[in-house]
Amino acid sequence: MLPLADNTTFNTSGQGPSAIVPPELQGWNWGACLLTWVWGIGNKVWLALIALIPIPLVGLVMAIILGIKGNEWAWQSKKWDSIEQFQRKQRIWLYWGIASLIAPVVLIIGIILITAGILGYYGYIKF
Repeated sequence: MLPLADNTTFNTSGQGPSAIVPPELQGWNWGACLLTWVWGIGNKVWLALIALIPIPLVGLVMAIILGIKGNEWAWQSKKWDSIEQFQRKQRIWLYWGIASLIAPVVLIIGIILITAGILGYYGYIKF
């Protein structure tokens, strides 16, 4: 939001590269870093689809770039009602990014415990 002469503000989101990003939106975007192309589709940042290139370093480099530039690109690519709405939505992306890191670990531990339980039940291993 930029101040006008009469102290009102206007929203520049969704206006492409010419959109001025409010200073409070500067900084790292964990949702963009952790969810790369999924976050890109949800925020209309099509450049994030580069993370799908099946070369390992491309995905890692793109995740870092999205972390650095994610807030700016999301603000410029999509119309937002307010800075607060933008921050709220990006926080939700952060939570989903954390969940995407934790879920596989929980799943693997669960599979190991279930397998050990079944093997123990049938006497293949002793506890």
